[in-house]
Formats: sequence, C-alpha cells, structure tokens
Amino acid sequence: MKLIEPNQRPAIKTNPKLAQAYAQFIGLLNKLDENNLPDAVANEINKDIEELNSVSDSGKILRNKIRKKQSKIITFVEKELKFVVKNHYRNTWLAIGMSVFGIPLGIVFGIIFENMALIGVGLPIGMVFGIVLGTQMDKKAFAEGRQMDIELKL
Repeated sequence: MKLIEPNQRPAIKTNPKLAQAYAQFIGLLNKLDENNLPDAVANEINKDIEELNSVSDSGKILRNKIRKKQSKIITFVEKELKFVVKNHYRNTWLAIGMSVFGIPLGIVFGIIFENMALIGVGLPIGMVFGIVLGTQMDKKAFAEGRQMDIELKL
C-alpha cells in the first residue's frame, strides 16, 4: 500500500525551520515507502498523515505537530517492523549510558575518594559506554538490513 502525501503549504517556503522539519518528514515517508510496508502499518501511518493534514496552522504549531507525528511513526515502525533510522540506537543509548552507568559510577568514585564532586566524572564514562553499545547495535541493525538510509534530527 502506498503512503499518502502530506499537504504542501505556502508557509513552508517562508519559514526555514518549518521547511526543514517538513523536508525531513517527507524524507522519512519516502524511505518508508521504499520498503513495501504491510497494509496495516501503511494504514496506521496514513492516519497520522491525515491528522497532520487537518492541522490548519502553518507555523510553530504545525512544526511541533510534524515532529510529534514523525516520532510516533518512527516508534511504531520500530515496534512493528524492527526498522530503525541511522544512529537510532547510538542516540538512545547515549542517554541511557549516562543515566544508568554514569551516575552510579560517579557516585562510586565520590565515595571511594570521599569527594562527591566526582559524580560528574562518571557521566562522560557512561556516555562513552552508551555510545559504544548503541553503535554496535546500529551496526547489527545495518547488517540485518533493518536500518533505513536516513538520519533524523529530532
């Protein structure tokens, strides 16, 4: 099933941030369309596009709506088809590494050296750990053919 095209609006050309968000959204839809989506998945994405087309505003509200729909579609496609965008796992695990590994490591350093100012030392260590783990998962997704050839900036 083919995905429907979002409405072209005249304000998109005059607002650079909106134009960038719209172009990124169109790029995502084009990459999804190349993958011959099952009808159930395409119908769900088309519902989101129709909701986006019904938004009457063409400024900041539309840009925020585009980003929300884009995130929702990415999450849905990842859950249903296991497709991810480039660097998806790296970006996800960067934050997880900082919070799950970095903060506890910082606390351990603070306790060992009796200086709680060292909590911040654990954050970059956790960040690096998360980036390495996420990059490995991205490589695995690429090798399995589950990675779309598009990188999104949310």
